[in-house]
Amino acid sequence: MLPGKSIDLHLASASAYRLLADIVLISHIAFVAFVIFGLVAILIGGWRGWEWIRNPWFRAAHLGAIGLVTLQAWLGVICPLTTLEMFLRDQADDATYSGSFIAHWLHRLLYYEAPDWVFAVCYTLFGLAVVVCWLKFRPRAFHRKSKPRTT
Repeated sequence: MLPGKSIDLHLASASAYRLLADIVLISHIAFVAFVIFGLVAILIGGWRGWEWIRNPWFRAAHLGAIGLVTLQAWLGVICPLTTLEMFLRDQADDATYSGSFIAHWLHRLLYYEAPDWVFAVCYTLFGLAVVVCWLKFRPRAFHRKSKPRTT
């Protein structure tokens, strides 16, 4: 293989890893937005009588999402999305939390410096708010589609 081709392949590979890392970061932001704006929607929708906020699938996914985050915080587990993103950035020979324009700004929105216990307490309080909303604005029951009876 020619020396120039090896460098081209490395650059292409680094670009692919960087792109995948950015996709993971965007997915992480979407997850966080779902948790935060989901609670906001439940609160507003509960007070305004919006029926869609009582969707049991939405509510179960929302409760599960904050439950997972809270559990990870109390167990001291780093978010798998963070771990995957850092691995991909390392494969691209990027410094962690640098890279493309979008990665730079999304990281500034997502990551804060504070002791681990602060995050555990914040996630727990947020999780409790989700549970209170579950009780105050109860979701509809899960319904199984019944098959038509044949006689």
